[in-house]
Amino acid sequence: MEKKFASQADLEEKKISFDKLSDHAYAYTAEGDPNTGVVIGDESVMVIDAQATPVMAGDVIRHIQTVTDKPITHVVLTHYHAVRVLGASGYQPREVIASRDTYDLIVERGEADMKSEIERFPRLFRAVESVPGLTWPTIVFEKRLTVWLGKLQVEILQLGRGHTKGDTVVWLPHEKILFSGDLVEYEATPYTGDAYLGDWPATLDAVAALGPQKLVPGRGAALQTPAEVKAGLDGTRAFVTAMFEAVKSGAGAGRDLRSVYRSTYETLKPKFGHWVIFDHCLPFDVSRAYDEATGHVHPRIWTAQRDKEMWDALEG
Repeated sequence: MEKKFASQADLEEKKISFDKLSDHAYAYTAEGDPNTGVVIGDESVMVIDAQATPVMAGDVIRHIQTVTDKPITHVVLTHYHAVRVLGASGYQPREVIASRDTYDLIVERGEADMKSEIERFPRLFRAVESVPGLTWPTIVFEKRLTVWLGKLQVEILQLGRGHTKGDTVVWLPHEKILFSGDLVEYEATPYTGDAYLGDWPATLDAVAALGPQKLVPGRGAALQTPAEVKAGLDGTRAFVTAMFEAVKSGAGAGRDLRSVYRSTYETLKPKFGHWVIFDHCLPFDVSRAYDEATGHVHPRIWTAQRDKEMWDALEG
């Protein structure tokens, strides 16, 4: 009998928080669901990560309207995953900004990812009929882009590969506030199905080198002190490192993927098992780690069919 994805049983509504980080920065978070960042400039607003559907974007807009009546002109995509980008049209932005690598991933695997994630996350895509199709950037940059929202300087940076090859962060240098996307999670399990696990720790070093005092992770609560920021960075690094080391050890011993998955699960469960979406992420995480450990440098495309085959093989 086919076993359903762990995420398909996650149907409980989440409590929304809308936290003020500064006069210019807010965090829209939802108990481990994908976060959205908000930057308020002199005359307009930038949104970082768009939510899964335009209907869900509408709730972000309602929260923004409680603190400003300025128009939303920019949406930044921290990476290409459907739960982050398919709501972009709901903001009716003037510009949609992404890294060149993110654009290339949308071209290569956006359609497959959209179908895959819609099937995996029924609660997040309940209003899927409101999605007009793939989200396409109107501005594509390489490594660094500076946007001025009036006098407010916003740096959009590609610091290295980690969660995907296109990972992008948004940095407010004068306030030392960072929006990290899924490069950093807080008490939420990193999804590494499209990751570059060998590169990720060095990219976290580059994040830390900026010296953020506050940080909005991809999932989990907004981090409002340097100590909390450090905890988010350290926790993400600990999970990525421990998971990849466990998989490399098993693969190096010649064990098959299912066996490595079982042993990695037992290794990580005591420390990380209470984190949000642990049971959903780990089969995807171990599958990618096993590929990388056995010489597959670049992540393979996840399709709805591959999702099912992997889940049945490891969890069936």
